[in-house]
Amino acid sequence: MNYLKTVVFVLFCLISCTNAFAQKHPSLMLTEIQLPHIRTGVQQYPLLQTSYESLKAEADLALKSPLNVPIPTDGGGGVTHEQHKRNYINILNCGVAYQISQDKKYADYVKDILLNYASQYQKWPLHPKRKPNHPAGKIFWQGLNDCVWQVYVIQGYDLVYNALTTKERQQIEQNLFMPILKFLTVDSYETFNKIHNHGTWNVAAVGMTGYVLNQPDYVEMAIKGSKKDGKTGYLAQINQLFSPDGYYMEGPYYQRYALLPFILFAKAINNYQPQLNIFEYRDKLLAKAINTSLQLTYTNGVLFPFNDAIKDKTYESIELVYGLNLAYADIKEENHLLEIAQKQGKVIVSDAGLKVAKAIAAGKTEPFKYQSQWIRDGGNGDEGGVGVLRAGDNKDQQALVFKAASQGMGHGHFDRLNILYYDNNTEVFVDYGAARFINIESKRGGHYLPENTSWAKQTVAHNTLVVDEKSHYQGKEELGEKQHPELLYFSNQPLLQVLSAKETHAYADVDLYRTTALVKIPEFHKALLIDVYQAKSASSHQYDLPFWYNGHVVNASFKINAFTNHLTALGKDYGYQHIWKVAENNIDAKGGFITILNQKRFYTTHFTSGQPLVVKQIAIGANDPDMSLFPGKGFMLSQPTANQQTFVSITEAHGGVDPINETITAAGSGISNLTLLNSDDKQTHISFQLKGKTYNYTINYQDKNNYITFK
Repeated sequence: MNYLKTVVFVLFCLISCTNAFAQKHPSLMLTEIQLPHIRTGVQQYPLLQTSYESLKAEADLALKSPLNVPIPTDGGGGVTHEQHKRNYINILNCGVAYQISQDKKYADYVKDILLNYASQYQKWPLHPKRKPNHPAGKIFWQGLNDCVWQVYVIQGYDLVYNALTTKERQQIEQNLFMPILKFLTVDSYETFNKIHNHGTWNVAAVGMTGYVLNQPDYVEMAIKGSKKDGKTGYLAQINQLFSPDGYYMEGPYYQRYALLPFILFAKAINNYQPQLNIFEYRDKLLAKAINTSLQLTYTNGVLFPFNDAIKDKTYESIELVYGLNLAYADIKEENHLLEIAQKQGKVIVSDAGLKVAKAIAAGKTEPFKYQSQWIRDGGNGDEGGVGVLRAGDNKDQQALVFKAASQGMGHGHFDRLNILYYDNNTEVFVDYGAARFINIESKRGGHYLPENTSWAKQTVAHNTLVVDEKSHYQGKEELGEKQHPELLYFSNQPLLQVLSAKETHAYADVDLYRTTALVKIPEFHKALLIDVYQAKSASSHQYDLPFWYNGHVVNASFKINAFTNHLTALGKDYGYQHIWKVAENNIDAKGGFITILNQKRFYTTHFTSGQPLVVKQIAIGANDPDMSLFPGKGFMLSQPTANQQTFVSITEAHGGVDPINETITAAGSGISNLTLLNSDDKQTHISFQLKGKTYNYTINYQDKNNYITFK
């Protein structure tokens, strides 16, 4: 049925896109009919008012600066790169300022700078700093940035369209925009038809420009691909890059980035061709994508940073401001979105931003509804997924992220069954994210560093199991793309939240099973993180399970045997070459614990495997001659040789430190006697004690109706 709906939609687009479009300007994010209300709204609604004042201040600053359209010479972060980036932002800001203030000086700025570009663009060759075998731009080192430039600039042009003479419009369109359309569709044919975030930006730029310039043929190509058969283009991007739950296969960081062209083009389609009902497509998939982007953040706004992610990104990112505004205004008025809008501190000065600001001013805001959920991956929802378990209110929430998704194309990491753990508004068990200093030209031109491949993508850089010091799928993307983990069990009951999955292809003869849970016990203020990782093989292997953490070790059940005057790398390849071995201890079959102080709260991880273990204290930084790696610390549970191996851990959040009053509360863990009683194909059974009472936790792998018992 969904396939039939898609075919019908494509055929409808084929008919609808062959006619010229009614030309009213502006008709993209701001529309002619709503302009009077927006002009009034910037005086009435505080969030819209401050957003407009900030935008206008940037526009005024642009007017005070000399026009600068330099010949492109620099890579990402270089002088000309940053100038062209400022130019497209200034063009959009001045276009909005013109429509709200009706002061022609802003339109004149846009006119002058676009005429300047029009006089030069066709003379520019491919960018001199383009990378070999990488799609190049003319304005920027990569074609992706040219697409972003056009997405912003066409909005600015739409906003000042009626302030220009016919001759000025002809000059700009014939000497700038039409050549850009050719460059993006013909010269960049492969990217235009690629199912990837680069392709998404490309089709959005072409489609939005086609609408504004009344070029139906380009709009049709943008929606359905160069051959207009629906196998590539915008609809194919939606179908193949998003799961039915709105998860984008490259992960949260790139979901945020790709979201903007998806929703901007959708808004343009909705304005120019409302009969297509684009926001209803695939069961309102774009709305799900926006919501999933927000759900894949912690309560402090940080995006969960698995795969290639810059860890500073939050839901304050402009892409999610756009997404939230459009989700609320054009799809469904969900008042819990308004709390995020208030934390973002801005709205888009547009039809959608007006509606959000008005609702906030009317007191409609509700707390954002973070949910425990399993989010499916893959176009059909059958390629694993990402699980998020949450406990506690938004002010002090525990969040456990379980990554059992597909590879994620070139931006994916080799971290099957990886976990991240948040509490007390901070990371506890962390993900490194990407090795990149974005747009800092002195660090490899702002591109991904070699260490992104040698370290950040490797399995040992994550909180998941490594076999024989080799990464999952040998660290080869083409192998990882062929397989995905499988969900075994998910439960989000308030007192017992559980995620369980298996990965049976990462290694040739080892099957991996991980079951992780947030378990609420009345005696504890915070839920316990119970983690069971089982490896099964007919052969003997070395098994390493690292836990990368923030904070400081303040206690352990054993005297740490540290190396105090000589450090060596933990290994030679697959990321091990970047790890210093700081300490090593042999632990008996009873296991032990380590306590970390992080953000004034204690976290004690008890661990056992039912047999002797090696516990290694580790740190990031070995073999880093360019000093490109960020510091990081961890402890690693290691079994040098075994066929079957089960690692069990319980992490307890407890107590705290008041450094001002110099007081300590509950510095000791309440858990004791963690024991692995049994672990085989059918069952893993553990027990532990709390205040004299024994608790039993059992995983029944072959009984989906009684998968977890806890008593």
